[in-house]
Amino acid sequence: MNSIYNKASNEALIARINSLTPESKSIWGKMSVDQMLVHCKLATDVAFGKQDLKINFLIKLLGKILKKKVFYGGEMSKNSPTAKEFIITGHHDLEKVKAELIVNISRFASEGKKSIKTMNHPFWGKMTYQDWDALLWKHTDHHLKQFGV
Repeated sequence: MNSIYNKASNEALIARINSLTPESKSIWGKMSVDQMLVHCKLATDVAFGKQDLKINFLIKLLGKILKKKVFYGGEMSKNSPTAKEFIITGHHDLEKVKAELIVNISRFASEGKKSIKTMNHPFWGKMTYQDWDALLWKHTDHHLKQFGV
């Protein structure tokens, strides 16, 4: 099974990120390739305690209810809603944002579970290291598939 903590799995994810180009087009959704990379980087920043999300009580309750299904069920749904902090506008230097995401993804393999700095996700609630692994792998994989890699 793939894992952000596993060196080989992590390197395979990074190879997919590296295969993205300015010509990469989304199969679904509204984001451009550079916006998607920023979006994914910010999602990893939550695990590092660098990105906060403002989530109201009812939405937090929904996250707790859906967590196991989303993390450990099938594929993530296309065009799912996201936190306003993860909605990226404008355009960004592709190579720069690609490198930033790769640094974050690499950190999970090099530091392992020590890389995770928060065990309470603003939307999903209480997290285990396994939950972080499932969420970050599935989320990044989902968006790479969005761009055909």
